[in-house]
Amino acid sequence: MTKSDENFNKGTLYLVATPIGNLGDISQRACEILEQVQVIACEDTRRTGKLLELLGLSTHRLMLANEHTEALAGTTIVDLLDRGQDVALVSDAGTPAISDPGEHLVSYVIAHDHRVSAVPGPSAVLTALTLSGLPTHRWVMEGFLPRKGQERDARLESVASDERTTVIFESPKRLRKTLTDLSAVCGADRQAAVLRELTKLFEETVRGTLAELSERFDADVKGEIVIVVSPAPVQDVSDQAIVSALEAELIKGATKSSAVNQVAANLKAARNRVYSLAHEIRK
Repeated sequence: MTKSDENFNKGTLYLVATPIGNLGDISQRACEILEQVQVIACEDTRRTGKLLELLGLSTHRLMLANEHTEALAGTTIVDLLDRGQDVALVSDAGTPAISDPGEHLVSYVIAHDHRVSAVPGPSAVLTALTLSGLPTHRWVMEGFLPRKGQERDARLESVASDERTTVIFESPKRLRKTLTDLSAVCGADRQAAVLRELTKLFEETVRGTLAELSERFDADVKGEIVIVVSPAPVQDVSDQAIVSALEAELIKGATKSSAVNQVAANLKAARNRVYSLAHEIRK
């Protein structure tokens, strides 16, 4: 018996995209798959059950596959697939495994030699990116930033120096802080967009500089939030020019940290690049 023959009677894991707001965005194929499978793995059984009800679909067996149960769910799903049952994986909204549970589950299923098939559809990432008005030919998905500490600082620095458009998810309660932090690290005049409640009744897209957006969202807002940040300016200043500027600041008595900040602002160079060169000067 060939390997393909062995897999013939096994089930398939379907990654099914669900609406991020407007119920009408569900695809016909997604509805067909959700009706067809024997089990639906989801973040929240109540939310998915309500979605199936609104779509007029039959209620199948729902199983929990969230960030806390993903590992355990993997073994259960592989067992179901071994028995020839099809399973659909959905998130609360959008495409599963994108800043939602599912990434490790998909890897686990693939490692156990099972077929995985995608049912594409709504995606907050792509929707925000195309609505932002910012470059889309090269971009990166950052997801949720760490809330604090060195890891957050490092990720912010990465956004500041990235020459690709960056897509960030954020909580409404942390939106203003993140915009303020981005403005400080990327530069107040960096272009960006804040998108809220995508595809819903009160959808909002606000475009401008990070400084303008920080001022615009100076209080808590409601809804799902996506921030899109424009690419870092192409570096046209030489390392030697940066080193010379750093040395001049240090000679004047500036600390290394303040020299880095001043040179990065004056020359519009990425702070992590300036910091790296400052480190070499110290050596």
